[in-house]
Amino acid sequence: MAAVLTRFLGADQMELAEDLVQDTLLKAMEVWPYHGIPENPSAWLYKVAKNKTIDYLRTSQRRHKIQLELQVELKSEWGLSSSVNQLFMKDEIQDSVLRMMFACCHPVIPQESQIALTLKTLGGLSTLEIAHAFLTSEETIAKRVFRAKEKMREEHIRLDVPDPRELASRLSSVLKVLYLLFNEGYNSSHPDTLIREDLCEEAMRLTYLLLQHPSTNQPKVNALIALMCLQAARFPARLNDQGMIVLLQEQDRTKWNQPLLERGLNFLRSSFLGDQLTEYHVEAAIASVHAIAPTFEQTNWSELLKLYELLAEMKPGSMVALNKAIAIGYAKSPDEGLRALQEIKEMEGHYLHASALGNFYLMKGDRQLAGRHFKIALSKTFSKTEGELLRQKIDACA
Repeated sequence: MAAVLTRFLGADQMELAEDLVQDTLLKAMEVWPYHGIPENPSAWLYKVAKNKTIDYLRTSQRRHKIQLELQVELKSEWGLSSSVNQLFMKDEIQDSVLRMMFACCHPVIPQESQIALTLKTLGGLSTLEIAHAFLTSEETIAKRVFRAKEKMREEHIRLDVPDPRELASRLSSVLKVLYLLFNEGYNSSHPDTLIREDLCEEAMRLTYLLLQHPSTNQPKVNALIALMCLQAARFPARLNDQGMIVLLQEQDRTKWNQPLLERGLNFLRSSFLGDQLTEYHVEAAIASVHAIAPTFEQTNWSELLKLYELLAEMKPGSMVALNKAIAIGYAKSPDEGLRALQEIKEMEGHYLHASALGNFYLMKGDRQLAGRHFKIALSKTFSKTEGELLRQKIDACA
């Protein structure tokens, strides 16, 4: 709704569009508890949003601020209602979201602000969730979103899919946003929720939307949707009936979503038809190695190590180095894995690093050192679900 109304009212009226959406949601909170949730909640919300928009435009004294090309249509009641109703047709909604993605990722907006704005406006993340994703403060994210909106207003940014000359740079930013949105859902920073499937589904929906447009149906988009499908296919096995984490080596692979795995592998094959090779290709290939392994013990760790080495060249960073070190430990030996982990100085004290050290010490049979590192990891994590898993490991070491 925010994307549709911003497209209609103009990028400089984004806050007005958000206010109209908030009013719509408040109306639902007032009505639904007494009359029940409607059979088609989305249609109900769209209808209320349309009516609120029409009422606002009909009575507002600021109509001159609306985009000039709409002035003629807004002169009559028939034209006004017809214009607003047209916006909420299925194809128009999809087109509005696509345009909004590219508007948020306009090159005049700094990339960190692009990502924050898109995650908040289209992804529905709170400033706190975005702050966790960027390992920064909520105040910093709020400032980034504010600056992005101001830039859109000052530069009179239009909500259009860019021409082919501008497309490449903006598409890269859009994909990074969708990647981060999926990651936040896959391993949520929320202390009470490990997996937020709603965020993952939204990231997948928006990425799939890019495939429907001829200008954005590119190999790297296929690679990203492949990665998302292959990761999301494991959701049914990642938590047990009590909501506790089930590690990859203990997951019941018969619970994995086989149609989604097949879809992911098909997207991956399509991604290699062009001449692009991106980090999304490599990460999707890594996910595919896990997907096709009949059991954890039969995982091709040597192939995974090669892929992580390639990823480390393309996307150097501490988290990739951590995963590469884990692959070394399984492909070669726990001792070599430990040495690789100990070389990642910037990760010292991080709960994932401490937990990985604990796992390799446990594989070596050193329960005392393993328990010590699991305790460090427990003191550093905010997730209740991960905390419970670490307590079980600590008990197993005792």
